[in-house]
Amino acid sequence: MFKQRKFQILFGALAALLVAIGVYNIPFVNSRLAWRIDNLRAEIGAVLNPPSEQVFVPAAPVATKTLPAPGVTRISPNTETPTPVLPTAVPSVTPTPLPERADLKGELFYADQKNRWNYCGPANLTMALKFWGWKGLPGKTDDLRDQIAQVVKPGFVDPQKNFIDRGRLDLNVMPYEMADFVIEYTDYSALIRHGGELYVLKALINAGFPVIIEKGYYERDTQGNRTWMGHYLFVTGYDDAEQVFTVQDAYYLDNEKPRKNVRIKYDAFSNGWRAFNYLFMVVYPVEREPEVLSLLGNWSDPNWAYRNALSLSEADISTLSEIDLFFAWFNKGTSLVQLQEYGLAAEAYDKAFAIYAGLSQEGNLRPYRMVWYQTGPYWAYFYTGRYQDVINLADVTLSTPSVGPTLEESLYWRAMAAYALGDTGAAYADMGEAVRLNPNFAAAIQRLQEWGG
Repeated sequence: MFKQRKFQILFGALAALLVAIGVYNIPFVNSRLAWRIDNLRAEIGAVLNPPSEQVFVPAAPVATKTLPAPGVTRISPNTETPTPVLPTAVPSVTPTPLPERADLKGELFYADQKNRWNYCGPANLTMALKFWGWKGLPGKTDDLRDQIAQVVKPGFVDPQKNFIDRGRLDLNVMPYEMADFVIEYTDYSALIRHGGELYVLKALINAGFPVIIEKGYYERDTQGNRTWMGHYLFVTGYDDAEQVFTVQDAYYLDNEKPRKNVRIKYDAFSNGWRAFNYLFMVVYPVEREPEVLSLLGNWSDPNWAYRNALSLSEADISTLSEIDLFFAWFNKGTSLVQLQEYGLAAEAYDKAFAIYAGLSQEGNLRPYRMVWYQTGPYWAYFYTGRYQDVINLADVTLSTPSVGPTLEESLYWRAMAAYALGDTGAAYADMGEAVRLNPNFAAAIQRLQEWGG
């Protein structure tokens, strides 16, 4: 009798488990519960394996092979071959006096990223396009943010999940992906420049062209932890008397009002902007491109802009310390990568990562998401033959997301390094996973085709 009772209990427990699994996999149930389970798993993982404790230590810079200059894959829309310029000096810019203030009423075009996963990029691009009257893609009537996201962060294929949930694992949209969307899917155009300065932003805004910038800052994440993150801002005004920019911030907490017309002091703005090599993007009507290029002045030449960014990083290196010094050395590497000075770039990144390792872990200050957003180190190490450093950096970077190793760019570069070392099995696996996570990742698709996968 006891054995029969025990069997009934075990059988009942197993049946209940199977029913629970079945119910969980019902699409509408899964979409409501999966993210909560993922959040719980993320919180446990962050306690057991804090991402800020993961440190990449570069190996001795011994090249095993030299590869030709890159082809399709890129970290920015720059497709021209830059002319090496070191140590050519960057000429000084004589600014034309501007009005004391300008306001483009950016709040009228505000879009937030609420009820979406990692929608900072789509939300900001929505604002930039709405400013010029964009109504959406032909034949589309859904949310403008989603129309953009379906291209730049389509998410993995899973019939049990809706579009929003499928995109949850895509943690970042690169600037070049946003610019490509504008150029390929709309009647407008866009350009990206590094090495921006406050004056050029104000000149554009004063002439009626709002600007998207990328910055770093400390914010509460979805688990409620204060942590460093990358973020886009839509810049729509300035006031020299108050020393502030006016920005539209797509991110806000549940207990806050939408962050429209946020005023940021010039110094604080520059400090956050530094983390992304002073990058900015302008969206504009195609027919007004000559006007945009005229307003940009020297920045109309992307290679001049990279050299200016290099000069800014060197000036920052001479005056900054701690985390800001890390950003300065990282920026130097980024500018050198864009100028195809890969050996010097690798040295700059080595210095940056050495500084990173020495940063305090208290208060979660380490910017462990840095390579989520900026893949320059992979370029520098790969094109100097430091394949194991590419793999090691990717391993560290892929260990930091709470949702798992879902950074398609890091998977791409780890695959490239594995392939170069002859580990084709690992290369195919990582490249295939990169395409699974982002079916629109053209560079990874091309590599698989070249490899016969």
